[in-house]
Parts: sequence; structure tokens; C-alpha cells
Amino acid sequence: MPAEVSWPQNGGVEALAQVAGLLADSTRAAICGALLDGRAWTARELAAHAGVAASTASEHLTKLVEGGVLVEHRQGRHRYVALAGPHVAELLEAMVAFAGPQVAPRGLRAAAVSEAMARGRTCYDHLAGKLGIALKRGLLELGVVSAELTITEPGMIWLKELGFEPGKRQLSRACLDWTERVPHLAGAAGAFLCEAFLEREWVRRIGTGRAVVLTPVGEQAWKALGLT
Repeated sequence: MPAEVSWPQNGGVEALAQVAGLLADSTRAAICGALLDGRAWTARELAAHAGVAASTASEHLTKLVEGGVLVEHRQGRHRYVALAGPHVAELLEAMVAFAGPQVAPRGLRAAAVSEAMARGRTCYDHLAGKLGIALKRGLLELGVVSAELTITEPGMIWLKELGFEPGKRQLSRACLDWTERVPHLAGAAGAFLCEAFLEREWVRRIGTGRAVVLTPVGEQAWKALGLT
């Protein structure tokens, strides 16, 4: 007899079905994918990104906000939306990783964007792709994190010297990288490093999407910090 599997009771199953239904639509999936860059987008920007009319995007956004996937901010006539938090980004990244290898993009522009995303990108508020894995590898070599990606005592000192201030958020966690198929660093420490690197222009965004690249100044800064 197979082992008994624990599964949510009726209420949990219904809630799971509701969330799955929200993300099953391709337009809503495209909207959520765009918001994985960690920033707030206007409804008009998301409509253009998803390739739908503004009225259609508005309907989808309302469903996602009501479902707790997105949060809404009003500023004058503009409606801004963002992911409801890191927990939503973690869910989305895990689902993409679970889906397996992605279909090869068609066209030179799509292929270039895909390659840039694989080299380096933001995963909500931390670094991912080859750049994120390189950061994790460097932190491991320095002893900032353990093999399980927990922050070590020397690692906390190292982070505080860069300006890190621990809060209530989980210090660190492993987030499965959907292009590299291994975990990168997330949590408060991962978010701090991503923000610090962007602010110091060690890392810069490519265009308006999630793709990022290490700058020449950033390469020197990484070496100075002992990251290889």
C-alpha cells in the first residue's frame, strides 16, 4: 500500500484551486512575470507588456488583487500594481522551475532577451541567473553563507560592514533558479545585496525588464569584496 499523503482539508483544497485558477490564464501569467522585477507597474504598462487592451488588463488586475497575488496603489489617475510580497515571487519562480525547460524563443530579439535574463536578472528583490549563482558561489567561498545558504556569524559581520541591518524578515533562504536549476540566495540578505549593488551601480538594469548586468565598476568592487 502506498504511504498516506497529507493533503489540505476542504478549505485548503478550495483555496489551492482558486490560486491555481488565477495563474492559469496566460495574460495573468504574463502580468505576474513582468512584476517579478520587484517594481510597481502601471496598468497601461502591463497591458502593453501582455499585448492586451487596457480594459482587458484592468479586469485581470482586479482579479489578481482580489486574489491576494497583487497589491494596488493609486497615485492620481494612475493605478500601480506590484506583487503582494516575496512569498508570491517565490511561488511564481517555483512554478516556472517546476514547469521544466522553457520553449526556445522565436526571433532574434526574443532570443537576446532570453539570453540576457539567463546571464543575470532580478528575481523579485534579489539576483538570479548566472550572476546570482556567481554571487552565491562567492559568498560560499568567503564563508558568508553555509552550504544551506544560512548566514554565518562571520557572514553577518561582513554584511553589516556593507550596511545591512537585520529586520523581521527571514535572513536568508534558498530560491530555486529556473534557468540554472540550482538555488540562489534570497531573503533579507539577498534583497539587501541586490539593492546595494544597484544603488552603487555595480549592477545595472538592461532596458526596462528584469535583466541586469555587472558593470566594470562592479567587477572591481566584487574583487575588492573577495567575490570571484
